[in-house]
Amino acid sequence: MPGRLPTIADFPPSVTLSITLPPASQPATNILLLLHGLGDTNESFKTLGQQMALPETACISIRGPKPLPFDLGGFHWSDDLLFDQSGGEMDGDAGFTAAAKLIAEDVIKKVLVEKCGYAHREIIVFGFGQGAMAALSAAREFPEHRNLTRAYRADRIAVSINSATSSTHLGGVISIGGRLPKEAPASLNPKCRTPVLTCCGSSNSIVTASAEEKLKNVFEFVEIKRYRRPGDSMPRSRDEMMPIMQFFARGLKSTQGVPEGAVEVG
Repeated sequence: MPGRLPTIADFPPSVTLSITLPPASQPATNILLLLHGLGDTNESFKTLGQQMALPETACISIRGPKPLPFDLGGFHWSDDLLFDQSGGEMDGDAGFTAAAKLIAEDVIKKVLVEKCGYAHREIIVFGFGQGAMAALSAAREFPEHRNLTRAYRADRIAVSINSATSSTHLGGVISIGGRLPKEAPASLNPKCRTPVLTCCGSSNSIVTASAEEKLKNVFEFVEIKRYRRPGDSMPRSRDEMMPIMQFFARGLKSTQGVPEGAVEVG
């Protein structure tokens, strides 16, 4: 059974967001969290969720927790903002501890999982730019926990192994022009099992070769799709959008054709 569709009242007052219902009164089998880029708000990605109209998927567009300084308008995800002394440009990679906690704890764990009854793998996070860095930071908060117990017969003729696994990895992260922050560890052992799709420019990209290597050292399943053009903007064509839609097709669950009362195994 799908989880209960969350409402604005389910979330703490510190979290500003908008919720888009699944199309055509379909059940909210999946949750897609949408994280905007540096200097934007949740309204633009609320529109994105409405345009994608993914089947059996409720879209939750979350606003960055901190406003830009100097009345610049818009919000950001990092713990702080750094400015280039020469050019005056903003560097958004200044820590994501608070954003990771907000997404992983306040939104996913306490509301979507514990209050509304969703499984972790029924939740996908889509982030752009700085929002993608926040998404990847949050996904690291959901490792795979495995507990093994072994029982041996006294004569050692047979060995019995009982393995219990708690699957807490998310359904996936779609990162548009985002990499792991500098503060993230260079590798994890075991790696995080949340599948990651990163879309970025063929050149002039924040997703450098070293950033790509770091992603693959932290996450077990990483797919990199580079545009045939420079820069890390949002997809502009059907070809650029196709890997994202294929990722959704693999990751989104569906209740179509599932008998009422059926229990998923595995």
